[in-house]
Amino acid sequence: MRHLKSGRKLGRTTAHRRALLRNLVTSLLEHERIKTTDAKAKELRRVADKMITLGKRGDLHARRQALAYIKSKDVVAKLFSELAERFQDRQGGYTRIVKVGFRTGDAARMSIIELLKEETKPKAKKRTRKKAAAKKAKKEEPKAAKEKKPKAKKEVKEEPEEVEVQAEEEEAAKEAEAETPRGDDAEADSGAEEPQDEPEEEKVEEPKE
Repeated sequence: MRHLKSGRKLGRTTAHRRALLRNLVTSLLEHERIKTTDAKAKELRRVADKMITLGKRGDLHARRQALAYIKSKDVVAKLFSELAERFQDRQGGYTRIVKVGFRTGDAARMSIIELLKEETKPKAKKRTRKKAAAKKAKKEEPKAAKEKKPKAKKEVKEEPEEVEVQAEEEEAAKEAEAETPRGDDAEADSGAEEPQDEPEEEKVEEPKE
């Protein structure tokens, strides 16, 4: 039984398997994208993550450990300068595996394994942004309701002023109506006095005999 024995043998001996993974990780860090079988890509991902973690440590011991596994000094220099800066704020998950179908001949499952780019961001941050936007929307709703309430109060306050204006207008109208009959009486009095003011007819004196 093969209990508690992790990893894939890949049909090779220990030395052959170790040499294979060293070549694959060197090619991956150099070209940042290679095509291989699905089983090899999954085993390579474990080794590549460990190498990038060494590059992020950046001390002398980590550099010597990387040189003992990676076969190219130029690739190690790239690992500790460019790749370490790229993944400085990322905690694991530095590679992506994409399945591309089957290989002609033996029908082995093929995959592309590649390093993530700088623009790629973890999905967790997108979820937090959505939650933050939802929280902001919930906070803005009560504020909008509070802003509407004072407006209603102002309208209620303005109503008595309008009533007072209407009352004043009614009083002015009543005063105007009260003044109008006096004008009619004056006209009537003047009309009655007019006949008195009429000029008297001249009397014609008869000639004396």
